[in-house]
Amino acid sequence: MTDRQTSIFARATAAGLLLASLACVAACSPGDGDGRTKSSAAPSNVTLTAAQRTNIGLYTVALSDYRKAIDSAGVVDFDNDQATSVLAPFSGPVVRLLVSQGQLVRKGQPLATVASPDFAAAVSAYRKAIATADTARRLADMDKDLVAHKGVSEREADQAENDAVNAEADRAAADQALVALNIDPQTITSIQQGRPISRLAGVIRSPIAGTVVEKLITPGELLQAGTTPCFTVADLSRVWVLAQVFGPDIASIRVGDPAKVTTAFAALAGRVDNIAAEVDPNTRSVIARVVVPNPADFLKRQMYVRVSIGARRESRGMLVPVSAVLRDDENLPFIYVEQQDGSFARRHVSLGDRAGDDYAISAGLKSGERIVADGAFFLQFMQEQ
Repeated sequence: MTDRQTSIFARATAAGLLLASLACVAACSPGDGDGRTKSSAAPSNVTLTAAQRTNIGLYTVALSDYRKAIDSAGVVDFDNDQATSVLAPFSGPVVRLLVSQGQLVRKGQPLATVASPDFAAAVSAYRKAIATADTARRLADMDKDLVAHKGVSEREADQAENDAVNAEADRAAADQALVALNIDPQTITSIQQGRPISRLAGVIRSPIAGTVVEKLITPGELLQAGTTPCFTVADLSRVWVLAQVFGPDIASIRVGDPAKVTTAFAALAGRVDNIAAEVDPNTRSVIARVVVPNPADFLKRQMYVRVSIGARRESRGMLVPVSAVLRDDENLPFIYVEQQDGSFARRHVSLGDRAGDDYAISAGLKSGERIVADGAFFLQFMQEQ
């Protein structure tokens, strides 16, 4: 054998010995072998005694019709169909506030008094319009009588009638001006009868019955007619809940769908009455407006609540109780399924829609299989011992 052949043989022999050593180490290492076995081993089935089986409840999986429930967060707001902002009907400084925030008021009830020149000017204009209309009507009636006796011409009588009609129209307009200023009907009657008015003060009145939820003015504040907001009055027997709906859930809801609004102390039934036509650019959600009766004023404006909207459109799938679904160490959902030998095995599943107290299972179960619906935590405890 030449020197070159001897060198090649030696290197090959050394490489072979190295590979054999590495293979021996890999095969004989107990730590690596135990680790692989532990990570790949699945939990063993759970077998219960007859007494232990009394602690669980079984459920047979079957295809069912259901209505999807969409859970969301919502914010309470006033029902704007039953709430109004009370603007100052006339200008002037506030003399006195007659109600406090949170007070119940009836329609037409005085809320505040204002020392208003607009009020005084409207009353004066109405008095003048009444006097002018009465005088013009009296002259027109006199001219009619004179025409019959040839005392005036028909042209003069027609002009007098026209003046009377115009004066009466001005009187009606002045009367409507007082009504627009929410002047007390008794005050208007006193003006019509020519009785003096002891105190010419403008009164801001509630346009609806409800609760004074905002008081925005103070005594002495100068109001501008038709501009200054003074109060907000709302009927709180019904409120709006604005729920955020995201992604594919948007296509599942319709106007008229039933909804449940839940707080820490109450659960109230409502109904979707409006779905926004555009997406909120900040949250990328669509607002579904839920109308909710509000007995005892449980729901307050800006309160955060939970909303569950039940879609009226039916779906079909395999439903299992929420109590049957557990989570493993990786937060993956699984269910205990009864085996032919009476034991129970873990089965990972894919959760679909939620319908009330049930989940629709999109993958992992077959119709007719029996699962643990009640007592699943008991089996998990037994399995992990």
